[in-house]
Amino acid sequence: MIEIITEKEKWDALLSEFDSYDTYHTFDYHMISRLQEESPILIKYTEKELVIGVPLLLRNINDTHYNDATSVYGYCGPLSKGVTDNFDNSNFIEALKDYFIENNIISVFSRLNPYIANQNKVLNNLGEIFPLGKVVNINLKLDKTIQRQNYHRRLKNHINKSRRNCKVVKAKSIEEIENFIEIYKENMIRVNAKKSYYFSKEYFLKLFESKNFKTEILLAIDKESKKIISGAMFFKTNSIVQYHLSGTKNDFLHLMPTKLLIDEMRITATDNGFKIFNLGGGLAASGDDSLFRFKSSFSDNFHPFSLWKLIINQKAYDEVCDKNEIINRDSKFFPLYRLKEHL
Repeated sequence: MIEIITEKEKWDALLSEFDSYDTYHTFDYHMISRLQEESPILIKYTEKELVIGVPLLLRNINDTHYNDATSVYGYCGPLSKGVTDNFDNSNFIEALKDYFIENNIISVFSRLNPYIANQNKVLNNLGEIFPLGKVVNINLKLDKTIQRQNYHRRLKNHINKSRRNCKVVKAKSIEEIENFIEIYKENMIRVNAKKSYYFSKEYFLKLFESKNFKTEILLAIDKESKKIISGAMFFKTNSIVQYHLSGTKNDFLHLMPTKLLIDEMRITATDNGFKIFNLGGGLAASGDDSLFRFKSSFSDNFHPFSLWKLIINQKAYDEVCDKNEIINRDSKFFPLYRLKEHL
């Protein structure tokens, strides 16, 4: 049986039925991070003892009567309970496809979560699961001394230098959060980031205020100048810590304070009983770029990161691609008919 959940109370209640879920599955995160034209839904499927929850963002395809669905930015995908070794998802597939067809949803895309069990089992034979690369986890179940021993030697030296020159505080006031926002913007300008990586002040404040998950911003203060020179935002939900956003003032890059902030979160998260500290991947979760090298200097505990792609109505999908004059049909971008929106 399929039920579509759009209200916060019911959404929160369903999440509480699962053994684990992440920040990116919550109602609040969907509402905060969605675009104006996107409508968050949580698809609930039940079959005897089996319960599956699939969070998505519904959107209309411009100038058509068709819709499609995508996931929030982050690590999402289905949640489940009652999935056994001999799990048969054929009834789930049939019910889900029927819902999509009835609502003119022609394609579905979702980023998956490497730390949530049974996602591949739930989605087996339902579209394509596309491996994109690896993400880096600091295993907080290890002793803190062992965690640090797994750091690259150069990283240890950088953190020691940063700790000598900086102190770390937790952002509490609006003024401190605004300070972080300005530093983050300065960082995005420096790296020439895409427009989608710029966020409004409201975005940051709503994340900070959410009760669905805990948002912490750690700030590095230069001991000599007393200035806030760097900040990093983290999410905490259940046993999982997510490294979300960070930035450093241009004049203090040589102190490498972001490394110190990650190290400080590792220590406090371990002390508070968290198990997973996901640093994420690199650019497009690739293993051969500087961002991935930076993150992997903290840990070699890598987890595969995958995307879920499903075409429900191939004829309509091709029709919209034709309408949008998509010539290169070999592109990995999905859904292909939205390619020009991202150029």
